Amino acid sequence: MPTLITGTAGFIGFHLAQALLDAGESVVGLDNFNDYYSVQLKRDRHALLEKRPGYRGVAMDLCDLEGLRRLVAETRPEAVCHLAAQAGVRYSLTHPFVYEKSNLEGFLNILEVCRHTTPAPRLVYASSSSVYGGNTKLPFSEDDRVDTPISLYAATKKANELMAHAYSHLYGMQTIGLRFFTVYGPWGRPDMAMWLFTEAMLAGRPIQVFNHGNMRRDFTYVDDIVAGLHGALTAEGLGRYEIFNLGNHRSEDLREMIGTLGRTLGVEPRMEMLPMQAGDVPATYANTERARLKLGFEPVTPISVGIPKFVRWYREYHRL
Repeated sequence: MPTLITGTAGFIGFHLAQALLDAGESVVGLDNFNDYYSVQLKRDRHALLEKRPGYRGVAMDLCDLEGLRRLVAETRPEAVCHLAAQAGVRYSLTHPFVYEKSNLEGFLNILEVCRHTTPAPRLVYASSSSVYGGNTKLPFSEDDRVDTPISLYAATKKANELMAHAYSHLYGMQTIGLRFFTVYGPWGRPDMAMWLFTEAMLAGRPIQVFNHGNMRRDFTYVDDIVAGLHGALTAEGLGRYEIFNLGNHRSEDLREMIGTLGRTLGVEPRMEMLPMQAGDVPATYANTERARLKLGFEPVTPISVGIPKFVRWYREYHRL
């Protein structure tokens, strides 16, 4: 039986699908190809997947409940990995209702379809480090309180965790939530700092650096995230309801990341220092001990290795 992945034209979903196909597994991939960022980039990712034996791609919106029901009834997945969502903290400040549709209604549809499937597939879903809100205790632990989100995006991700808990309790479903920390790598998202900084530096423009550079991020290379996802899909002995941090377990100074990126590009970064943006946080840092013990999660890619891999892909993709 296949694994159903939502968001396979997206950054992480694409990489997970590639890894499962490399392992000889079959994948059903779903995406609605929305225009939050370049649709062409999404179609380019999807085109690579569609060349692979064992892959079936479906263009569908998560809010199409009846279509989703038919797809799951037809394909009978043994696991569902729900990665499709409306991403972006800053975008949620200006487009709130997009998050209500995709992240709340869409997730509810996934829960409903899974609970009416016999046997119910294991549901692995993407949460976010943003649920920690303004938490100043570092590193962030899954046992920390996460009831003070500072963006609508974060609130919808925390809502997903609560919805999953309710369904696990009521219907005996197994739900595994993964809090991702600043994922980057080849085929990444154009709205993320790594891409934005690379694009600006190569064009000779200054990069916008918020909080006057006093930022730290747990930059996590996408291959490490995929390894954690694979563990969540396959590990034995997991509880009915689980939450895990997936990060690099190190908090990098943003200025160090910018320096590494500049040296890789051969460009001296010019920085426009700006105040903190609404909804943003000064630091993220994941405690990954629980994921190590239960999922075998061991991130192995420092930014000194990951950034050159991203830059190499970026130059090739844009023919630079």
